[in-house]
Amino acid sequence: MSKMARRLSRIIIGGILLSAGIFLQTDIRWIGLGLFLASYLIVGGDIVLKAAKNIIRGQVFDENFLMSAATIGAFIIGEYPEGIAVMLFYQVGELFQRYAVDKSRKSIASLMDIRPDYANVIKGGEISKVDPEDVQVGDTIIIKAGEKVPLDGTVVEGSSMLDTSALTGEPVPREARPGSEILSGCININGLLTVRTTKEYGESTVSKILDLVENATSQKAKTENFITKFAKYYTPVVVLLAALISIIPPLLISGASLEDWVYRGLTFLVISCPCALVVSIPLSFFGGIGGASRKGILIKGSNYLEVLARLETVVFDKTGTLTKGVFRVQEAHGIKMGRDALLELAAHAESYSNHPISMSIKAAYGKEIDYTRVSEVEEIAGHGVRATVDGKSVLAGNAKLLDKMGIQYRMVGGANDYEYSGGKDGDMMDGGGSMVLIAADGVFEGYIIIADEVKEDAPMAIRALKDAKIRKTVMLTGDAKSAGEAVARRLGMDMVHAELLPGDKVAKVEELLSQKSARGKLAFVGDGINDAPVLARADVGIAMGGLGSDAAIEAADVVIMTDEPSKITSGINIAKKTLGIVKQNIIFSLAVKFAVLILAALGIASMWGGVIADVGVTLLAVLNATRALNVKYS
Repeated sequence: MSKMARRLSRIIIGGILLSAGIFLQTDIRWIGLGLFLASYLIVGGDIVLKAAKNIIRGQVFDENFLMSAATIGAFIIGEYPEGIAVMLFYQVGELFQRYAVDKSRKSIASLMDIRPDYANVIKGGEISKVDPEDVQVGDTIIIKAGEKVPLDGTVVEGSSMLDTSALTGEPVPREARPGSEILSGCININGLLTVRTTKEYGESTVSKILDLVENATSQKAKTENFITKFAKYYTPVVVLLAALISIIPPLLISGASLEDWVYRGLTFLVISCPCALVVSIPLSFFGGIGGASRKGILIKGSNYLEVLARLETVVFDKTGTLTKGVFRVQEAHGIKMGRDALLELAAHAESYSNHPISMSIKAAYGKEIDYTRVSEVEEIAGHGVRATVDGKSVLAGNAKLLDKMGIQYRMVGGANDYEYSGGKDGDMMDGGGSMVLIAADGVFEGYIIIADEVKEDAPMAIRALKDAKIRKTVMLTGDAKSAGEAVARRLGMDMVHAELLPGDKVAKVEELLSQKSARGKLAFVGDGINDAPVLARADVGIAMGGLGSDAAIEAADVVIMTDEPSKITSGINIAKKTLGIVKQNIIFSLAVKFAVLILAALGIASMWGGVIADVGVTLLAVLNATRALNVKYS
């Protein structure tokens, strides 16, 4: 039987015995008293036992002590039904609280479903099921339709659609085919995949996510710490006040009944229990972290929710964060030949090069290279390549290469958008791309512009941050100034600093930290190994987790599993909503608590009223806290 089921059974049995005791106490008093004692022990025995154990440990003043003192006192003055009712309703409140906590915990724990049970390893031509932790880097595994991807790897054979929702929160399946990098934790939907593993289980995506989730609430927010300290000092103060209410008035006021004032003091104790605050505040933060995880945003601690809610400066890395980090051909302009012919000539000239620019040209060409057409290939460092293609001497490189060979060139077509500006390698353009100039037999044939692509949602991300009242958006990049400024202009960012080394980025963040307001916070968003130092230095580091480096994810406080910059605003909205719910619970709980405490001290509120006030406020606060999990975020 589960704990909730046992608690419910005790509440039902205790309630039946209480009702029987009330019915029988007028006729057969000793039987009624026995029923009351039995009912009290069933519904409140565990609380009294906890209070006794805590007293032995030196932890006297907690809610268990308050409840025990109040109810035992009620028995002493003969108010048996009210003493039992205090415990009964307290257990009802605990039951609803446990239900709310379990609901939040299950939402986060649902991520645990991504933990793989086994891996199908191919060795010696045979397939065997092994524990994912026993699989080595470089092993070949088979993933059948419906199975979880157990480890990160590269698809060697087969094609399929992958359900990545457990990692990214996005329902749209993604295609996997030979050469595709796939992450553990995804589910293979319909095909058979042969995968070569690239990481051990302990370093795989699924393992890191589970570790992040399991430790997400280990870092307490300042508000949670405040409530813990508040309860520590609050409890002895109210116990002292309850004692003074019980003892002082009968001594000073003529005709005052000791029994009446003891009853008031006990009622004061019942009402004073700070359950609503102690329970609902951590639950609110837990719900906020759960709501964020549903969106593919992993927050490593509730303290970072508070930081996100107070952001005023967001600093971005460029490549891989705001851009895809993949160079692609954007334009190709020939003087006499067409676009396809120019790409064909350039691709064959670059056919033996593994430079990213060469790879981009070959990808844009999109056809098989006929190596029989190519000979006498020579790479000229810092300039480009020279090769013989179809008997013609072809040059493909930057302006320095053509200048060196004495070839005249001019820009045509879309060149008005890309005025040549030199750059540190002589091939960077104001539009943020790299220009490859093509010549054949000493004649300029045209040029190709290659640039990193901006992520589809990056412009929306910057606009959303400005709508969220972020005062300053800044880009820090190691790329050339022209490339950085071009991307920053396109996205509408407030500031950009280019050609920075990792240490320079830290220095810039230090400078920006000194410029923010006293309460304002700064976030840095990055994805590369070189971003790890600055991620750790910022008030909150946000890493792109889908394709980001392990070092960046490790150093960050928040991980965006979808690699979408727009999710930063979602995280901010979640944090603000969560903090709003926390403040609502604090104000509501304290306001009701103090109002009823005053009524109890004046003798207006009965112990029944105190029970209802305490349990009612706790239930309302807990229900309000669950909104942090269920609210719809942008």
